[in-house]
Amino acid sequence: MKSLKIKKPRLIIFGDENKPQVEKAIANFGRFAKTKAEIIRIKQIQKCQSGGVVDKSDFAVVFGGDGSILAVARGLAGKNVPIIGVNLGKLGFLAEFSIDELKEDFENIMAKVEPAEERIMLKCSVTKNGKEKFSSTAINDVFITAGQPFRTIELKIKLDAQPLTDCVSDGIIISTPTGSTAYNLSAGGPILEGKIKAMTVTPICPHSLSFRPIVISDSCKVEIMPVSVNEGTTLSIDGQISYKLKVGDVVKIEKEKHSFLIVNSPKRSQWDTLSTKLKWAEKPRYNIENPKS
Repeated sequence: MKSLKIKKPRLIIFGDENKPQVEKAIANFGRFAKTKAEIIRIKQIQKCQSGGVVDKSDFAVVFGGDGSILAVARGLAGKNVPIIGVNLGKLGFLAEFSIDELKEDFENIMAKVEPAEERIMLKCSVTKNGKEKFSSTAINDVFITAGQPFRTIELKIKLDAQPLTDCVSDGIIISTPTGSTAYNLSAGGPILEGKIKAMTVTPICPHSLSFRPIVISDSCKVEIMPVSVNEGTTLSIDGQISYKLKVGDVVKIEKEKHSFLIVNSPKRSQWDTLSTKLKWAEKPRYNIENPKS
């Protein structure tokens, strides 16, 4: 009687193997997973779009920090491959697992006992005189910064073709829920739950106290027209891809039709990560030894 061949999950591994700690971690995980999964290929993060091997993968395991996951997630847009982030960076909002935690939860993850969470992405394009000059997908955010010589810039903003405001500031951030804890948070924007269907619009150091961050539906289409810019005024995608903006450009931002999938650690929630890594909602540190009434 022939034995049934059990199908192993197919994994594609990404990581910067030029970094010793990444190479060591990948080797460690490879020894663990070699009898439990089929490792299709270990690829450099910068090459995650090349070849059709990604389409054959059940999961993508990314060794590095959140920046590595952002790059891979953009490359895997539309591939429907869940991403497992192994944190070898400094913070690790998206890269939630340690190697030991991934090993411990490996069977449940592969069996999809822990389902992947769907997150929205943004589609950004720049047109001039009706011709597209730039386009990209964003995981965290699309933002415009004033740049050198660091004078405030003026941006005209529309939502669904309706005028919103003229923003005089150091720039503006359009963020996904995933990116709400990144630049958006530093600029005073709201924290959104990761799986909510919304975007934030957050000015960077606005010249008006009345322009506060807002939360909009992910069905909204944002248009930004530079009215006054600097030589160094730049459009940035996730802080990793840049495009120099000029007067006459039209920046269009809307929800990307594809989502990306992220496997969250069952050991912690988004709020646990916020409280442990950014000290969110931490209680005041009282002087117990010398209390004052």
